[in-house]
Amino acid sequence: MASNPVGEALVAQARERLRQVMDPELGVNIVDLGLVESLHASAEGLALRMTLTSAACPMAESLLDEVEASLQALLPAPLQLDIELVFDPPWTPARMSAAARAQLGWGESAP
Repeated sequence: MASNPVGEALVAQARERLRQVMDPELGVNIVDLGLVESLHASAEGLALRMTLTSAACPMAESLLDEVEASLQALLPAPLQLDIELVFDPPWTPARMSAAARAQLGWGESAP
């Protein structure tokens, strides 16, 4: 399958924007926290599949609003944004990057 440089660039830009979105409770960006399941570009726009640290997250609505605003600002019309919130498999601290673990003072191993 041939690569799509425009799509790859859009995904890279989107991922950088998502690094600016912080989990309001942990203060770690959602990429390093491991909340981004997948991010794909297509002719229609961007598709983001993400999770939360808990299905009962009290800040879910505001976090999703911030994600949507951040990515929507990147997309020119008529490109669309599709955000799918999933909880299977459930998030665990093992999904965090080394940088996120270090930021939280957890060292190399996640609890």
